[in-house]
Amino acid sequence: MQGLDRPPVAAVVQQHAEDCAHLRHVRSVLVRAPHVRLRHLRRLDDRIAAHLDGLVVAGAYGRRLCTEALASPGAGAVFAAAVLALGERDQPALERLLAVAAEVPDARRGLLSALGWLSAGSLQGTVQALLLAPDASRRALGLAACRLHGVDPGAPLLAALRGEAPVLRAEALRTAAVLGRADLLEHALAALDDAEVGPQAAWAACLLGDRGPALRRLAALAQGEEPAAEAALGLLLQASAFAAAQELVAALSQRARQAPALRRRLVRAVGVLGDVRHLPWLIGLMDDPALARLAGEAFSLVTGADLADLDLERRPPVPAGGPSGDPRDDDVALDEDESLPWPDRERVQRWWEARASSLAPGRRVFMGEPPSAQQAARVLREGTQRQRLLAARALVLLEPGRALFNVRMPAWRQQRRLAA
Repeated sequence: MQGLDRPPVAAVVQQHAEDCAHLRHVRSVLVRAPHVRLRHLRRLDDRIAAHLDGLVVAGAYGRRLCTEALASPGAGAVFAAAVLALGERDQPALERLLAVAAEVPDARRGLLSALGWLSAGSLQGTVQALLLAPDASRRALGLAACRLHGVDPGAPLLAALRGEAPVLRAEALRTAAVLGRADLLEHALAALDDAEVGPQAAWAACLLGDRGPALRRLAALAQGEEPAAEAALGLLLQASAFAAAQELVAALSQRARQAPALRRRLVRAVGVLGDVRHLPWLIGLMDDPALARLAGEAFSLVTGADLADLDLERRPPVPAGGPSGDPRDDDVALDEDESLPWPDRERVQRWWEARASSLAPGRRVFMGEPPSAQQAARVLREGTQRQRLLAARALVLLEPGRALFNVRMPAWRQQRRLAA
């Protein structure tokens, strides 16, 4: 888009820069949210794109504002500056951003967001230079850009798997898994006991088809601390045979009796397991204010029921949790279950009793059906972000070697690929 001949309106351009950075932060939350669907993400992405267009139209003034914002190089500020630098192939600006990203984790996340946001065509030459750079962190960025766009980097991927730098090996394992490079499974298996990249190797080996050492490594990781343990447990439950997954949940249930802090992990695990025999237990938890919404989400994950759409929710109790609003209260953390509906236990009970016969026990159920490629594709089109993440993984676990669908890429790109 060409800049305007007349001088930019400073206040408007400033608003574009601030809103673009802020909305990027909002997006990082919404792509993991329990209530956000692809259409919601598309509306947000259109707003971000409009602000970026405003910065491009402002020309040098827009670039200057983005550069000034790098005094505090958060992910949002770096994202906006990087989109402009990459789009205009401003190599000096890109070099400055790469230097900041090498030192500041938030800046690296913002730069990765920009690499994933722009089209693959606009990154030609830039990504190739990153893949061939002498610095390992830059080569890892090049691999990540390929991963985000579903493009095979070729020989640099194999070289990175053999690299010395952990950041490079970890990214190479992620890239191999996301691209479905089953021919590289042996490299992932060989790294399972690597103290620095073992978790990434277990994740990659599992997605690439291993159901032996990779699952044992994931089981060990699942015994640790959150959030890594919960992520490992989720993949382990999806990848394991149904009977083995049932045993995992039974063992977690025993541990939760001794350690009540594990109850939330147990509720989430029951949702991923998909055993309808646990649904009465989930319904019973809907009277517990601390677990009600999480139990409702797990119930929906098994049955496919949209509690809000089916009018199976109730008014939240008072207080509903989260910050109190009292300026003397030091607790300002957001409620972990924010945006989940409050299920009405009695209505949910009646709804389930009317439909229980349609879902026979003894098999895995995901969103109201046994997992299948067709059903997972439907969830990718219609489900919430958490449901879509599980659906994307289910597709790969059903067909190892398939590329993992990225539910966090720009919404218009997702819609285009789903339509294809």
